[in-house]
Amino acid sequence: MKTNTELRRQGREALAGRWGTFVAASLVYMIISCFVQVPAQLSDFSRSVLMTGAGVNYTLMSTSVVVSLLILPLTYGFDTIFLRNLRSEPVGVEHMFDGFRDYGRIFLTLLWQNVLILLWTLLLIVPGIVKSLAYAQTPYILLDNPKLSTVEAIHLSREMMFGYKGKLFLLLLSFIGWGILCIFTCGVGFLWLAPYMQSSMAAFYEDVRADYEMRKLSPQA
Repeated sequence: MKTNTELRRQGREALAGRWGTFVAASLVYMIISCFVQVPAQLSDFSRSVLMTGAGVNYTLMSTSVVVSLLILPLTYGFDTIFLRNLRSEPVGVEHMFDGFRDYGRIFLTLLWQNVLILLWTLLLIVPGIVKSLAYAQTPYILLDNPKLSTVEAIHLSREMMFGYKGKLFLLLLSFIGWGILCIFTCGVGFLWLAPYMQSSMAAFYEDVRADYEMRKLSPQA
């Protein structure tokens, strides 16, 4: 396995000459996310002030469903364009919407992934973090394995990440300093940080996938 420094370098190199495309993709993703989530939350808030008890919970739940219907496939597309770029495939901002082509499978898989993480988080924060790391490769697995079912894709991510959750956690942690600096740019810096992180995550997937294939081929003790 490559070191996290090597993975970050690989991520940066994959973006060379293509920063404009992926900064634009980040901007589009953020704008759509805001347009979907903010109006829905404001609408639910205005209704909730007139309601109490189960009624308020119901409106909040309806907002979550509506947001998920749009955001989950979009998030899949945003994640996977960096993997495709890493593989030198031609990609553009329009490929962010590829998640809507296989909508049912992608939506159900990512929804179930988030439900599982939420359930573990309700028990304790730490198990929720561990499971989010274990399931982190699911979008990439969906891209590489179009025939896999929801359960199979999540299970494969968990298998791939056996022994590597700590490494991924440290890789994510290494971007905190950049994140703090981005705050001082009024958030504009995140348009560049997001591609850097996503490209590094794609490099991590390629590395852990190759290691997983080697482990499968190794003779069992």
